[in-house]
Amino acid sequence: MDDIDRRIIAALQRDGRQKLSDLSTLVGLSPTPLARRIARLERQAIITGYAARVDQEKLGLPLNAFIFVELERHSRDAVTAFETGLRRFDEVMECYLMTGTRDVLIRVVAADLAGFDLFLEDGLMQMPNIRSMRSSFALRTMIRRDALPGV
Repeated sequence: MDDIDRRIIAALQRDGRQKLSDLSTLVGLSPTPLARRIARLERQAIITGYAARVDQEKLGLPLNAFIFVELERHSRDAVTAFETGLRRFDEVMECYLMTGTRDVLIRVVAADLAGFDLFLEDGLMQMPNIRSMRSSFALRTMIRRDALPGV
């Protein structure tokens, strides 16, 4: 990756819907070489997709819960099975394998506490290999960035 690739990525992180001609002017390349570079960045999976940012509150999903999970078993197969099971739940927005005393951190969205409780009781608590769980609720989002630093 060179400086032009980084400028392309930075510009697309700010606005993934901009016209090729506008992006071309912004990064200092004509449209054809720019299109080839973008295609290469996509093939190399440096650019992994394009999405719209959506206001979850306006869609009726204002609750953000973070759940720390401690697993019973830590083998590769056990962690993979847990990850596969979590993928069934649309409420799970992010999931991270962690270091320290808690093995997994999950971010869940819900319409309200009743919806979150339903997800816990009928979903997460039914999964095998969970030793313990601790939940925290976000009061508000203080910082949210979509653009990676240093690009």
